Amino acid sequence: MANIEKRTSSTGETSYRALVRRKGYATTSATFSRLTEAKDWARATEAAMKEKRYFKSTEAKKHTLADLIDRYLKKLQHEKPKRYKDVKSPLEWWKDQLGFVILADLSKSTLTEKIDQLSAKTVKLKDGTIKRISPARVNRYLAALSHVFTVAVNEWEWLESHPMQKISKKPEPRGRVRFLDDDERKRLLTACKESRCPYLYTVVILALSTGARFNEIMRLKWQDVDLNRKQITLHETKNKERRVLPLAGHALDLIKGKNRVRHISSDLVFPAPHNPKEPYKIRSSWNKALENA
Repeated sequence: MANIEKRTSSTGETSYRALVRRKGYATTSATFSRLTEAKDWARATEAAMKEKRYFKSTEAKKHTLADLIDRYLKKLQHEKPKRYKDVKSPLEWWKDQLGFVILADLSKSTLTEKIDQLSAKTVKLKDGTIKRISPARVNRYLAALSHVFTVAVNEWEWLESHPMQKISKKPEPRGRVRFLDDDERKRLLTACKESRCPYLYTVVILALSTGARFNEIMRLKWQDVDLNRKQITLHETKNKERRVLPLAGHALDLIKGKNRVRHISSDLVFPAPHNPKEPYKIRSSWNKALENA
């Protein structure tokens, strides 16, 4: 037998809690934002119980989304600290929005409602402009939570199925592809060389000559630089594959120069002055060089 309870929160939001009781099964429930979805779920659950094909994970009924995210972040912080820094903020947002929800009660409608809220969120830029967050950023939030659910299903068995399996990513605009002409490249390198940042010029030369990504260059360590073989090895790449890149010409000369004055307290090629264990933050210097160029 199924009951539908209408609930109204302190903020005036309406939800519907479907409660199913059947002999031989523990009482089970789920909460939805729409009455039709609650009725559909109740009918489907009753039918599955009647046909003896219903099974609901006890783990999913014991843990909240906050429990799942906390366990995931703890695991990630120990095993993949770089990834931990990347996903901590998005996952904390999900935890703040839906952390109280029991995993067994997570539904597509609950998640899509929060996704719509996220898509409508605005941010204030440095120039004071207000704009909505980009579809790419929304997709990063989706990807972070999606992997949490993947681990919950495949490794911990806290969930039987993936709650985001039928939720699509937001369409992203196609990026513009263009290259610097000779004059632009000359002006850019001149601006980088004149920058007060001691590493900017070398970083840009490395990027132009090797094709390495920004984060790959900034996290480069001396142990991955082989001056005899004239090459660098990238271990933490975007596609998770190790890459070896050749060092030649001006890029090689610049790295040799940096090697002669290495920071004694850091194995990074481009360490921050006040915290040598972290890469130098060159973003503001880079933006200034772009303006000057």
